[in-house]
Amino acid sequence: MSDKAAKQPVWITGIGLLSSLGEGTDAHWQAMNAGKPQNVDTERFAPYPVHALGEVEWANQISRRDMRQMEPWQQIGTYAAGLALDDAGVKEDEELCGLIDMIVAAGGGERDVEVDSTIMSEARGKNEVDGILAERMSNDLRPTLFLAQLSNLLAGNISIVHKITGSSRTFMGEEGAGISAIQTAAARIASGQSDIALVGGAFNGEREDMLLSFELGQYLLQGDVTPVWDRVDGESGLAMGSIGVFLVLESEDHAKKRNATPYAAISGVAADHGSRAPGAATKRLEKALEKLGTVETNAVISAATGVANITKEEQGFLEANVPSVAARAFGSVLGHGNETQFPLGVALAALAIKNGEFYKPLQAGEAELAGAPSSILVTTVGHWRSEGLGLVSKV
Repeated sequence: MSDKAAKQPVWITGIGLLSSLGEGTDAHWQAMNAGKPQNVDTERFAPYPVHALGEVEWANQISRRDMRQMEPWQQIGTYAAGLALDDAGVKEDEELCGLIDMIVAAGGGERDVEVDSTIMSEARGKNEVDGILAERMSNDLRPTLFLAQLSNLLAGNISIVHKITGSSRTFMGEEGAGISAIQTAAARIASGQSDIALVGGAFNGEREDMLLSFELGQYLLQGDVTPVWDRVDGESGLAMGSIGVFLVLESEDHAKKRNATPYAAISGVAADHGSRAPGAATKRLEKALEKLGTVETNAVISAATGVANITKEEQGFLEANVPSVAARAFGSVLGHGNETQFPLGVALAALAIKNGEFYKPLQAGEAELAGAPSSILVTTVGHWRSEGLGLVSKV
């Protein structure tokens, strides 16, 4: 979607955030401006640091009965979705909740690590493992195609708990899923196909199976958490984070009819993916920037990963294409939430615009920005593939 194609302005009227920084917009605004990570666990998964959730009073958004059927990633997402609905002032309106469309970015769900470990232990050193697998698959594993939780269970639980019963879509594909979720929701609202949507995702960074998957690709940061932009040399990689983020998007007309106050507007989203040959991502980002039209801003919210080569390439793109760039790499304090990265960047940008000031530098080398930004460029360049740009503007 570009500025030229937009028929109806897309407003952000609700934000729900849950992470290592706490819950809600106020906690995240204050913590981001403090500029330091909170609740980083360097022992449980050593040598890999994780931005872990603190104490959460789950009953504020999810009943105990519903909690029993959810693994942590679903709890995180369902809780953040409830915060967004509360923030938008729509949660108690059952008729409106029945019309809200939902677009979720999610992974394949959590595996049963204990069962996986048992299977591998029993199979170790044996030539014939078919019998072991057949027995365990019939007795121990969840009956799903993924041998894990299905990705659309998050949307299902949000629907059950919060009575969101409009259309539902779930995207998979790591960082690209989060980009596509926001892009699709905004495009549907701009074209008049949807009036109001709940869009976002959740990621549990405290998963042994997920940490193993990333480390097999040699993507994880080891040791202490360092600022993202500093990871281009020497020790680099992802510091995973447990993050839930949902936004309520709606058309200007729909929001005005119910007297909703917007945080900001989504003026455009452009995305692509492809080869990670040197310079290839830069070319795609430059084309994405062209699709957004004229972008007059020097404020950037970046989901930079800390994976050395691609982070350095993103940094070079910003310095070359956004004059006097003041970029804030929020991964320095929040960690990396995979599918949540782009929705989180959009949420943080909208929060800054509503509060009338930009975040203080999160590390040495990030430029100061005086005054209130009227628009903020949101970037997400995935650790392996997918690139996305979004423009969040003052209403």
